[in-house]
Amino acid sequence: MSSCRDHIVLMISIFIMFSMVKGQPQVPCYFIFGDSIVDNGNNNNLITTAKANYFPYGIDFPNGPQNGRFTNGRNKADFLAELIGFNSSIPPHATARGNEILRGVNYGSGVAGIRSETGYRWGDRISMNRQLMNHQDTILRINSILRNITATRSLLNKCLYTVDMGSNDYLNNYLDSRYYLSSQLYTPDKFATILVQQFERQLRVIFTNGARKVAVSNIGLLGCLPEETRTYGRNASGCVDFINNYVQLFNQKLKVSIDNLNTNLPNARFIISNQTSISTGGPPIGFTVFDSPCCIISNTTAKGQCSNNGQTSCSNRNQYVFFDNFHPTEAANRAIATRSYTALLPTDSYPTDIRVSYKLNIIKLLYKNIVCSEKTT
Repeated sequence: MSSCRDHIVLMISIFIMFSMVKGQPQVPCYFIFGDSIVDNGNNNNLITTAKANYFPYGIDFPNGPQNGRFTNGRNKADFLAELIGFNSSIPPHATARGNEILRGVNYGSGVAGIRSETGYRWGDRISMNRQLMNHQDTILRINSILRNITATRSLLNKCLYTVDMGSNDYLNNYLDSRYYLSSQLYTPDKFATILVQQFERQLRVIFTNGARKVAVSNIGLLGCLPEETRTYGRNASGCVDFINNYVQLFNQKLKVSIDNLNTNLPNARFIISNQTSISTGGPPIGFTVFDSPCCIISNTTAKGQCSNNGQTSCSNRNQYVFFDNFHPTEAANRAIATRSYTALLPTDSYPTDIRVSYKLNIIKLLYKNIVCSEKTT
């Protein structure tokens, strides 16, 4: 008679075999929270200058330009959806209808932040708090489709959630004292502390609403963005060091917060995608231009975005890291998403990457749900 352990090993082997079969998403649904890095059209109809529904944005997108993505083609969320097995992008909340919400919703919004006032200078935007409200509305809609709160909860427990927030709380808040008081009220360390505290509360809301596996991106090297080096000048590092130092304070506190969430929330698996490691470690993957935008920058749109007067972008877009003064090209988005999903270096993710975290969750469920007993005779 086979033992309980043999039974479990067999089931895990079967899981690993089927997880390598293409055609079926690794999760039933994918929910996306964030800013312009993942926005795929939610800002299009808002009264704001922070939108990307004009040429040359989307010039390389399969279904044509003017789709609202802040890049020349697909963004980070598009590639992550592809990596976890979806055959098309997750729809934006602004247009998601009917049963398509069962596979997930993208809530991302350009210039949005953890703090509600972040980005107000440019007009309307969907802050993290508003995105959480939109998600609660989505949950009600899902429940009306499934007509079973238990089934709704079970579905939400199995989904992947990603969160890309925090950059604008510096770029369009703390670093812009003309429009925001935060830098006058808080030291850099204090601002990082209150920002992470608010962010942790928001992440707890995602958990309370059913999320169990949440991949949180920390903040990348904002001091290396073309817009920041143009504004402040470069240090010997090639970047604006004081900005990167501010961001590092946030990232250090975020790691402590993620540990706290994983320790105190049952069955939670929060992970950090380390944008600093992903952007600086490993091979350059064909990039040759690291500090200049591919498109022509205009002063008539939101700060650092492409001109909207019909001017084209560079022709060698796959060699550029930045499409405009803030946002990665499609080629860079592919690299970022790939290393978020499967870490190239140990520092790319903490405590695991998205791929490993997914498999660990399934194995944990197998251990929990397999019931077997050994009888002695």
